[in-house]
Amino acid sequence: MIKIKAIQENPKVGDIEGNTELLERHLESAKAEGVDLLVFSEMFLSGYPPEDLVMREDFLHEMKRSIDTIVPKTKEISLIFGAPVREDNRLYNAAIFVQDGKFVDSYFKQILPNYKEFDEKRYFEKGTENKILSINGVSIGISICEDIWSEDFVKRLVDEGAEIILNLSASPFTISKKETRLKMLEDYYEKYNRPIIYVNQTGGQDELVFDGSSLIVGLEDNNLKILNSFQTDSISLNYDELKFISTTNEENLNPNKLDDIYDALVLGTRDYVEKNGFKGVIIGSSGGIDSALTTVIAHDALGKEKVKTVMMPFDYTSDISLEDAKSLAMNLGISHSEISIKEMFEAFNKGLSTSFNGLKEDKTEENLQSRCRGVTLMALSNKLGYLVLTTGNKSEAAVGYSTLYGDTAGGFSVLKDVSKTLVYELAKYRNKRSVVIPQRIIDRPPSAELAPDQKDTDSLPDYDRLDPIIEMYVEKDKSIQEIIGKGFDENEVRKIVSLIDFNEYKRRQAPLGIKISDRNFGKDRRYPITNAWKP
Repeated sequence: MIKIKAIQENPKVGDIEGNTELLERHLESAKAEGVDLLVFSEMFLSGYPPEDLVMREDFLHEMKRSIDTIVPKTKEISLIFGAPVREDNRLYNAAIFVQDGKFVDSYFKQILPNYKEFDEKRYFEKGTENKILSINGVSIGISICEDIWSEDFVKRLVDEGAEIILNLSASPFTISKKETRLKMLEDYYEKYNRPIIYVNQTGGQDELVFDGSSLIVGLEDNNLKILNSFQTDSISLNYDELKFISTTNEENLNPNKLDDIYDALVLGTRDYVEKNGFKGVIIGSSGGIDSALTTVIAHDALGKEKVKTVMMPFDYTSDISLEDAKSLAMNLGISHSEISIKEMFEAFNKGLSTSFNGLKEDKTEENLQSRCRGVTLMALSNKLGYLVLTTGNKSEAAVGYSTLYGDTAGGFSVLKDVSKTLVYELAKYRNKRSVVIPQRIIDRPPSAELAPDQKDTDSLPDYDRLDPIIEMYVEKDKSIQEIIGKGFDENEVRKIVSLIDFNEYKRRQAPLGIKISDRNFGKDRRYPITNAWKP
């Protein structure tokens, strides 16, 4: 008989002491429950991804010291957890096995991902040996994250006698990954008839969000169990009895895509703000859809006391925008203020008048309005200790429909990887939970309100045409001819692609934001700014 407990937690990168204390609290609780094997996720002790922290000698020294403090606390229990481990002057992504107060063995990750957000070959050596551990007479094959995405690897564990396949993971959320991950593991069970325990972390780390969604596949009469997504959770089971002995809330196995996306944005925002010690957030509220959705996500992540909005009107700001920004704040019960930028805009214009003498008004004056707002928000941020959340979306970032040092000024971009069409979907979705975004904000044509009667469509195609082109070119690497072949106008496609490539310099200077797509702007897509290649 073996009783296994899997822990889905939210470790903090670099907080070795805090992560160790968190592990030890779960360890003591598991002992009281009579657990035989307690399992944590990949790189739990360091948090994932630790990036260049693992290049620091002092960091690795502290890591070893913490492991040494954990080992003697495992009397009468077995423990498996992830940590970076140095052996023979080589660094490995390791699963550490400790039993009855003694270090027993380590498994070193063999398949190191080195694509998109993953840079593991930069840091770690590749492991060369499979490890199958015997605990209370049950053979458990160990794997770490990417290992299990290789069927050849899984087959080797089965061939070597694994009765259970255990995977310690730190798998970031994307819109498609949760479903892909589940199908893969179910296919393995159907083919190899081995239960799989998949333990993923949850939480936000810079632009990454980990959904958790840890699961067990392959138990009789209850073939699948998934832990709650975007929350800490745990599960215990008796292997020999093939039944669960503790329960968590059942999750819909086919969740609405918008549920997961919204929850990922909320968790990513909460953890970035709280883990970095900000008092709260401040948002420039324009009365438009992007700032409205950003504000509601911040409210849901942090609570009404930690969210402030500021409307910064100018000559082209409509009364409707003023009213809707105020209504949104009232609906949420958050602090809201108005600060006119007219006087500061005029002061800038006066100071620049000699340099601008004889030149016509153009986009410069529009951008100056946006930069006045950026300066205002950053001043409030400095004074209040609140983080500025920018409100731009992926569609705007793609084509450069933003003002550098204006609406891009801030510390974190909640909607950075969210297309404009998805912004509208999420706003409608959130209002189904409870109506907080004024319907007029959702219904109005989007506008930057930097010029009389301005609309986004003055400069851009409708978003229902723009967004599919961006997705094909940015996320799918489709050529211009392939996109045109899908029925899009050639001139429009060429214009959009040219804007995407030209505006890389803006995106490099924009704040980081939450990744939800299979390919975001940032670590996923790394294009040179100085670049003579033309598609």
